Amino acid sequence: MSTTTSATTDGTISASEQNGNRRPGLTSGPFVRLLGLILALVILCVVGVITAGDRFADIDNVLTILRLASVIGVVSVGMTFVIIGGGIDLSVGAIVALSSVWATTLATQQLADDYHWIVMVVTAILVGAGCGLVNGVVIAYGKLVAFIATLAMLAAARGLAEIISNRRTQIIRNQDFLHFFSGTVLGIPTLVIIFALVAVVGWILLNRTTFGRRTFAVGGNAEAARLAGIRVKRHTVLLYVLSGVTCGIAAVMLMARTTTGSSTHGTLYELDAIAAVVIGGTLLIGGRGTIVGTVLGVLIFTTLGNVFTLNNLSSSAQAIARGVIIVLAVLLQQQLAGREGRVRRARAPGGPGGLASGGTATAASAPTP
Repeated sequence: MSTTTSATTDGTISASEQNGNRRPGLTSGPFVRLLGLILALVILCVVGVITAGDRFADIDNVLTILRLASVIGVVSVGMTFVIIGGGIDLSVGAIVALSSVWATTLATQQLADDYHWIVMVVTAILVGAGCGLVNGVVIAYGKLVAFIATLAMLAAARGLAEIISNRRTQIIRNQDFLHFFSGTVLGIPTLVIIFALVAVVGWILLNRTTFGRRTFAVGGNAEAARLAGIRVKRHTVLLYVLSGVTCGIAAVMLMARTTTGSSTHGTLYELDAIAAVVIGGTLLIGGRGTIVGTVLGVLIFTTLGNVFTLNNLSSSAQAIARGVIIVLAVLLQQQLAGREGRVRRARAPGGPGGLASGGTATAASAPTP
């Protein structure tokens, strides 16, 4: 009997369902996973109100949390695509630094003064996209392991940023640029609005487009995706370019927040972004993840840091708490990954629901949930 397999946004396997096998229970669905993240965020907020009182609940403090979460949140959205596609990007922090430095050189700022400050924005995004393109080509066509390729880009981009800036902090002189990005819309900081827009666009791209469905398919089973007609190498390149573009956007936001471009910008962003993505429920082995989960993961980490700061707790204690949370999240992922692996083996060629038994991979055309 012919079966149809499909990749869904939460990585659940519809083939087994169509074969009449056991359906995933309600407690294993993406909704419950997101509900758990929301519950964790609510508990953190309750702890913040109890321990810091009005200082935590103050609207200015809430906006501060959102403003701090916005930059790393944009980077994390791009990281989510890469990890769902089965890769990893350790160079995001260095790309943010290089983009900020390149966009704030004297030549770039002079062009911005002569024409429009948008020149600085375009420069940062193009630099980020270029770095992502190099990462993608080296990984997809050079067959270099993503961990090594992006680690090399981390070192090279940070070094190039130091050479361009001569290890000096470059001050932004264009007041129109600063006024635009430091402003508010209906009381909401522009940086927070940009983060929201990037998250919405990312959600649509991941869940409502062929590109998103191919990303799940490539991350879930690259060979099956290739057999389904997906150009896996080209798609891998596009995923890293997308990550680079989000790094460029984050660089612009960081430039606006600090009024500078510096080779030290984005330090350890790669770890924060990966941690937020993992906390958000995206599998490190690829094939499953959500933008909403990543956004909640970023908010949980940022709120945790804010609660620690308001209670005058040391950064060391905060780091320990973060480490514990990451370990717990990874342990939970291992349980989920083990279950995913058993299901994937059942679908693999030669397996009970695999291609060899008559199944067809139609991930690229699978309906979105």
